[in-house]
Parts: sequence; structure tokens; C-alpha cells
Amino acid sequence: MDFTPSTRSLDWLARLQAFSERYLLPHNAAWHRHAAAGEPPPFLEDLKSLAREEGLWNLCLPRLAPTEPGTRLSNLDYAPLAEHMGRLHWSAEVFNCNAPDSGNMELLQRHASAAQRAEWLAPLLQGTIRSAFAMSEPDVASSDPSNLQTTVRREGDRLVLNGRKWFITGAAHPNCRLLVVVCRNDDAAEGERHGAHSLVLVPADAPGVEQVRNITIMQHTSPEGHCELLLRNVRVPADSLLGAWGQGFALAQDRLGPGRVHHCMRTIGQCELALELACDRALERKAFGKTLADQANVQEWLAESRIEIDQARLLVLRTAWALDQPEPGPRLRAEIAAIKVVAARLQTRVVDRAIQVFGAMGLSPDTPLAWLWTWGRALRVMDGPDEVHLRTVARDELARARARGGASAAYFTTPEQLLAPPRIR
Repeated sequence: MDFTPSTRSLDWLARLQAFSERYLLPHNAAWHRHAAAGEPPPFLEDLKSLAREEGLWNLCLPRLAPTEPGTRLSNLDYAPLAEHMGRLHWSAEVFNCNAPDSGNMELLQRHASAAQRAEWLAPLLQGTIRSAFAMSEPDVASSDPSNLQTTVRREGDRLVLNGRKWFITGAAHPNCRLLVVVCRNDDAAEGERHGAHSLVLVPADAPGVEQVRNITIMQHTSPEGHCELLLRNVRVPADSLLGAWGQGFALAQDRLGPGRVHHCMRTIGQCELALELACDRALERKAFGKTLADQANVQEWLAESRIEIDQARLLVLRTAWALDQPEPGPRLRAEIAAIKVVAARLQTRVVDRAIQVFGAMGLSPDTPLAWLWTWGRALRVMDGPDEVHLRTVARDELARARARGGASAAYFTTPEQLLAPPRIR
């Protein structure tokens, strides 16, 4: 495996960096002002138009058809671009590469009917609408998705949904038009788990859909929302079912792999920014007669951050490479789970060290560090808590051990073997 960025990837990365420096960084302070007021920035649509004109559009979708707008990059080629987007956490939307839309577009590309593609996928690819993925619920432990209780039942030519969802990213955005809702089938047998749920495409303004609140994440309010939604007798046409009845979990898996690579690479970009800020601060700030950069403990923090960032990047790039293979292999699910744990933990460690270098200023809104730490801590719960992903990795490891059948016992030594002369077979 060679993870040196390809010529194509480097070319698009250079274009992205130039665009970010010219258009996005000058708007960063204004974006934060509008976000603090709880409103989407009015200039975002202009920036999206500029990005599309320059071809920096739908960069994260390797399955784009020739007739669909955007640049078809592999997961491996897109990874360095996602890393750069992470440096300005709001920038992914400018390039139509933001979650949850990127995952929902991937899901619709794979499983939507022709009518569903025309109604929902086409405008998402154009960037004229936004979407949300409604999975987590307040009344059950959503870390085990088989617990989900929002119901769907068939009633003539209609599907009827009832339930409550929360922490639904993007649902408060004024352009959000589509909710992809994970529901439990009303005819599922008691105790049935992985064949008991379906995905339903629900218009965000459908009667019976109520936005209860936009939930703050560790005191941070997102203008696009992490919302609590109430679904009360929401009726949609029967052809709003995405895929087949009872295939909800299988379909949802299709949007997780690439989306987690995107999340993890953006996280690595944020860690790189935090390390850069820490280094600059260490070189300019003095304490006890010498710069922080000359303090041994600060040098250790910087070195540990560099080592951990590079380790995490290689693991994520390997997973991106595996996703691009025609036959990804049986271990891909465990590899995806592993990068989610590694990236979230990385961010809290690296940013925490940077905050310590900055001192009190690192806790203030004058640098991005406080927000980056908050986001990193939230990532350890969002998109599945660490414990669930570790369980996936452990199960894969134990399955491989069972397949070996105890072959590692050949490396044991007994007292008799230590005394006996070696035998050459």
C-alpha cells in the first residue's frame, strides 16, 4: 500500500487550499458571528456557487454518474481534502461535502428508486436542499440500534410513523427538506433485531413532524441544529420506503464507512491546526526565563501530538484504501470502527495539550481550541460511542482467534522442552 497522495489528489488539494485562503478564511469571523446568533450565514450560498464554478463540488462521492454534478474522487484521493476542510469546521458545506448530506446522498445513490432519486437525490447533489438522518432516540439506548422504537406501519397506500428522535444533525437548517428516518416495523416479531427496521424518506415539513428544540452540545449551539423531533401520525406515500421492508440496518451500514472516513480526516485536520497553534504559541511565549518551546514537558507534548496524528492518519488512509477496493474484505467493519475510536480520542488529547500551552487563552473564544476540544469530546459519543466500536473490534479479533484454533499455543515452552535439544524438521 502506498499512501502518497496521487497527482490528481494533490491538484485538487491545491485548488481547495487556494479557494479556502481566498474566500473562506476572510469569512470565518462573520460565520462565527452568525452562528452565535443562531442563524445560517447569508453568504454561504454565494460561497457554494463560487465553489461549484471552480469544480470544487461533491468531491466526496466516488459513485457520481457522468450526468451528475461534481468531481469523482476515490475515498483515498478525497482524504487529504477532507483533512483540509476540517481546519474550518463549517467549510465542508461550501463544497457540498458536509454530513449528514454526504452520507444520505451515498445512501440514495445506492438504494433509491428512480422517482426517489429525482425527488431527493438530484436537489441534494445540486446543493439546493439539505437533509437529516433521524436515528437516535431519547427513550432507549441508541448505542444498540436494535432498541429503536419509532414505529412505521402500513396503512393502505400510506406509511404511518410515530416516535421521537433527538440529536438529529441538520434538522434546523432552513433548507432541510428531507428526513431519512430509521423506524421499527410494526409487524416485527418480539425479540427480532436486525430485520425489524426500515428506512423511510419523510419530507421535513410533513404534517405531524414537530421540531421540539435545537439541543446544545456542551453549551455550543449549532445554527443547523442537533434537534429533537416528534413524529406524531406522520403519513407519507408507501413508495417513500427506501429499499425493502426490514432492510433498514443493512442499508444504514452503506452510509457509515465513507462518512466515518470523512469525519476522521476532518478531525485529523483539526488536530494539525491545534498542533500548529501550540507550536507557534510555544515559540513566542516565555515563562521562567525561557520560551515554552525550551521547556522539556512542552517539547514532549508537541512530539506526542505529532506521533499520534501521523499514526491516526495512516490508519484512516488504510481504511479509505480498503473502501476503494472492489472486494473490501471481511475486516472492513472493524477497521471503520477502529478509526472512529482513534480519531475522537486523538482530538481530545491533541487539543487538550494545545489548550495547556495557551493557558487561559485556550479556554476563550479567541482561538478555535475550546470549540475543537468540545467537538472532539462529543465525537466519542456521536455516531456510536467508543465502547460500541471497541466491541466491534474485539469481536473481530476473537473471531480470528477462533479461526486459528489455538495455533498460538505452539509458542509455549514447557520445562521439558527447555531441557531437550532442538529438533530440526
